[in-house]
Parts: sequence; C-alpha cells; structure tokens
Amino acid sequence: MILLLAIIVVFLFEMSGTAALVLLVVACCLEAVELWALRRWSKRLDRRHPALGPDQQLVGTTAEVVVACRPNGQVRVHGELWEAVCPAGADVGMTVTVKSVDALTLIVEPAVKERYEIVS
Repeated sequence: MILLLAIIVVFLFEMSGTAALVLLVVACCLEAVELWALRRWSKRLDRRHPALGPDQQLVGTTAEVVVACRPNGQVRVHGELWEAVCPAGADVGMTVTVKSVDALTLIVEPAVKERYEIVS
C-alpha cells in the first residue's frame, strides 16, 4: 500500500530525477517492513484461532429438516442445504442436531426438547 501511494505521489506532483528515485526506494523499504509485520501478525492470529474443518464447525449445531429424513433427506444448516441421514427419522419442519459428518452427508438425530413440569 505504501509503494502504491508513493507511485501516485510521483505522478501527481510530476516528480522526476533523484527525488522520485529516493521516494520510490524508501517506499519499497517501507513496503517490505509492512509485509513482514502483516505476516507476523497473521501467523499470531492463526495460532490463536486455528482453522476449523466442516466436521468441527457443524457437529452439535441444529438444523431444520427440508425433505423428510426416512432415513435419507435434506436439512438446512446456516442457510445451506445438506444431504442428511437420520436413522430415527424426522419429518419436514422438525429440528435435528448434527452428530457427525460423512463426506458431504450429515448424520443427524431429532433434537431433544427439555420439558419442565410445574409441580403444584
């Protein structure tokens, strides 16, 4: 970014000769320092927040059944349609929980709804 700004300055102010050369050399050095600092910062972020695969992102999330799973069907997770297998079976509109991922197929089971009873 610094080098780009230096090139723009050279053309806008119609610099020529030694001044333009010095400006561009300094900008190249600063650009190298900027790239080094950004790479170091991004590596630190990678260590702090490792990338998650689809298995790790989807397992445990809830999905809505779009095509009845008896046992094969489709579910919507985070706005995306996925093929799903539900051994217990699930009807359209039901909420299911993703248990595992097998290639591009989600293994799901009906979500358990906790019931609270009022004792009089």
